Amino acid sequence: MSQSSIIFEDLDPPKRLLMGPGPVDVYPSVLEALSKPMLGQFDPQFTEYMNQVMVLFRQVFRTENEWTLLIDGTSRAAIEACLVSMIEPGDRVLVPRFGRFGFLLSEISKRCGAEVITLDAEWGTVFEPDQIADALKSHAPKYVTMVHGDTSTTMAQPLEEIGPLCREAGTILHIDACATLGGNPLEVDDWQLDVVTAGLQKCMSGPPGSAPTTFNDRVAEIVSNRKHIEAGIRPDGFENADGPCISSNYFDLSMLMDYWSPSRLNHHTEATSMLYAARECARVILSEGLEQVFKRHRSVNAALRAGLEAMELKLFGEAKYRMANVTGVVIPDGVDGEAVRRDMLNDFGIEIGTSFGPLHGKIWRIGSMGHVCRQEHVLRCLDTLTTVLQRNGASTPSHVGVDTAENCFGADK
Repeated sequence: MSQSSIIFEDLDPPKRLLMGPGPVDVYPSVLEALSKPMLGQFDPQFTEYMNQVMVLFRQVFRTENEWTLLIDGTSRAAIEACLVSMIEPGDRVLVPRFGRFGFLLSEISKRCGAEVITLDAEWGTVFEPDQIADALKSHAPKYVTMVHGDTSTTMAQPLEEIGPLCREAGTILHIDACATLGGNPLEVDDWQLDVVTAGLQKCMSGPPGSAPTTFNDRVAEIVSNRKHIEAGIRPDGFENADGPCISSNYFDLSMLMDYWSPSRLNHHTEATSMLYAARECARVILSEGLEQVFKRHRSVNAALRAGLEAMELKLFGEAKYRMANVTGVVIPDGVDGEAVRRDMLNDFGIEIGTSFGPLHGKIWRIGSMGHVCRQEHVLRCLDTLTTVLQRNGASTPSHVGVDTAENCFGADK
């Protein structure tokens, strides 16, 4: 049969429990929000929803930044929008890397024409403030771009001292918080973070495709100095800024600022359903209370880790720097890690992750975040992992993982 005449059946994806590093299962009310009717992008009700999104995400980011908005695309879209709108060719950019996604930041910076200086930490560790301070002094970068929580290593970089160091040095600090926003403490204003980009598909428990972003007036000034409005929508009397034109049209923050401001200058057609989803993600976690959400992620993942260790599995990385929502597990000697993942997915409907680079095939990554961050999901995962490990020749003791985690949950009540 010719492929041009094939019509597929209705979508019916299998039901999975997503306990990898993300994406994860979506809050039910977010799925419902995705089904709401379309509105025109300049309908007063829709622009009011845009305003509400800005208000909600200022609370999630814990910032007073006027420029707190969504960028259409996954979190990588927001990273690229911010870096391409700030970096001019020849600008010096420092990228401290402690996992795969630090390499992404250096890659995008290079594509922007930056002079990229990299600082590398062993995977499973993070940077001490003194290391960043020394690099700032040695290289005097215009920008620092780094990851908050890198799911490839399951480590979280403390930022409380990094922001003030960069501010004192006159350096703009960009943080990729895709994997941490909504599940790990993130204090944009108190930690003096200049620009922070994120996504919905991790602790926010939404679908990938919308990127919450916030940046302060220092960044807005840099971007505005490069503002060039495309001819087809340029207001009468507007004169382009003296700075070099931002090389991307779609990811031009200066035009996105006009689109999200009261001027509502047309740029692109906003992704209506994704805006609904982002609004609901923020509303759900703020209704629960950010501190309660952080506590839930800490306690549920602590129970998961206790259960894994009771199963005689070794956890990866420095314990005090582990993310609150993803756990690295060293694959036992003699166990086929991919076979375990396959059995868990195909026979039990549970997804856990592998990793990248030097950790590929050496660790599993088990995530419990957002809507998935619940006692029943952790117990199901531990029980299934025990069964599958035994099936694959590991001498994993029965029941002990579930029993240990249950005791942790009981003690936490």
